[in-house]
Amino acid sequence: MSESQNNRTVIGGRTDPDSGEITRALLRDQSATVLFENVNGFKAEGNLFSTREKIAEALNVSPDMIVAHIADAVSSPVKCAEVSDPGFRYSSIDTDLLALPIPRYYPGDGGRYITAGIIVTEYKGKKNVSFHRMMVVDGKRLAVRLVPRHLFTLYNEAKRNGEELNVSICVGACAEVLLSAATSMDFGADELEVASSMYLKGHGKPLETGRCDNGILVPADCDFVMEARITLSEIKEGPFVDITGTYDFERMQPVIEVDKIWTSRDPRFHLILPGGYEHYLMMGLPREPMILRTVRQAVPRVRNVRLTEGGCCWLNGVVSISKNKEGDGVNAIMAAFTGHPSMKQVIVVDEDIDIFDDRQVEWAVATRMQADKIIRIPGAAGSSLDPSSHGGPTWKVGFDATLPAGADRKDYTRVTL
Repeated sequence: MSESQNNRTVIGGRTDPDSGEITRALLRDQSATVLFENVNGFKAEGNLFSTREKIAEALNVSPDMIVAHIADAVSSPVKCAEVSDPGFRYSSIDTDLLALPIPRYYPGDGGRYITAGIIVTEYKGKKNVSFHRMMVVDGKRLAVRLVPRHLFTLYNEAKRNGEELNVSICVGACAEVLLSAATSMDFGADELEVASSMYLKGHGKPLETGRCDNGILVPADCDFVMEARITLSEIKEGPFVDITGTYDFERMQPVIEVDKIWTSRDPRFHLILPGGYEHYLMMGLPREPMILRTVRQAVPRVRNVRLTEGGCCWLNGVVSISKNKEGDGVNAIMAAFTGHPSMKQVIVVDEDIDIFDDRQVEWAVATRMQADKIIRIPGAAGSSLDPSSHGGPTWKVGFDATLPAGADRKDYTRVTL
C-alpha cells in the first residue's frame, strides 16, 4: 500500500530488499521523497535530495546560491561542536548487515549496496570524509570501492605499515555533510569543518559531532553509524550501476569488517538510487564550486555554473559569464575543463541566460553562435564512467555561445512585452 502526501510517497507493509520494489518506487517519480515503512523491520527513505530545490531547502539557501554556499564553506571551515550524547548512540543493534534495509537495486548488481554511506577516518593525523559504495558480502563484511583519492591513499599507507584502517560508516547524515563528503579538497582537509561552516551559515550553529568507541568523531545526528575496519583482504566488487545508468565492471577491492552498529531513536536508512537524480546531484553538484573557482581565475565576472542533469551532472556543463573582452568565452571553456576533468562538454553563455533552463541554454547556442566557435580538444583524459571513452582518452568540446564583444545586445535578445 502506498500513500502520497505533498510530493512524498509513503509505502506501508513489508518491502523485500531483493525484489526490485524499492527501485521501481524510487523511479516512479524521482522528484518525490519515498518513505518505506518496513524494509527488514526498519524504515528507509530515498529521493531525499533529488532536486536542487530540496537541497536548497535543507541548506536554508536559495537554489541559485547553493554553489556559492559550498564554495564559501570550503574557503572558511568552522570547527565542529563535540557533544557527549550524540543522537546516533541511542541504541546498539546486532551487527548483522543482512538484517539492515540495504537493497539490491538492479538484478545484475553484484549484491545489496549501501549507496548513501560516507566513510569517516583519521590516520596519523590525516582526516578524511568521503562517499563510497559498499557491497554487502555477508552479515559482517562489505566490499568497498576505493578510487585513487584520499581514502585510498590513507588505506594504502596503513597497509604498507601492516595495519588495518579504522573507519566509521555513516548513513543518514545531513545535506551539509553529504555535500562536503563529495567535494574535492586538499589532502588532509577536514570535510566535517566545511560541513560545519555550511551548517553555521544556514542554521546559526556549528555542526555537532560525537565520538565512536573507535575514537573517530562523526556527525552526531546520523541515523546509522557502523564502526569498522578496512582490512588487508580483497574480494570481487560489482557490477554496480553508476552515475551514467550503465554498469561499472567488477574489480578486486578491499574488505570492510563491521564491529558495531549504532542507530538513532527513529532511524531511517538513506537510499540513493544508482543512476538516479539524487545520485546525479550528490555526486555532481559538489564539483560545481571547483568549476566556479577555476573559471573565476580566468574570467573575473562569473555568474554561475551548472552540471546538467542531461549529462548525468557529471559529463556536461554550462557556465554563465559577463564578458570583458573577446576570448573570455574560450578561456572560460578551458578553465571549466580544468575545474572538472571528467567533464567532456561545456557551453558558455552570457549572464542574461538562465543556465538552469535547458531551453534558454539551447536557444543561446542556436541564436548566438556559429560552428566556428566550437572548441574541440582531442586525446584528453576524461571520465572512466563515460561508456563512449572505452576506458581511454576522450574528445572534449566547448561551445562559446556568448555574444561577440561590442555586439548590439538588442539584436540578440528575445523580444517580450
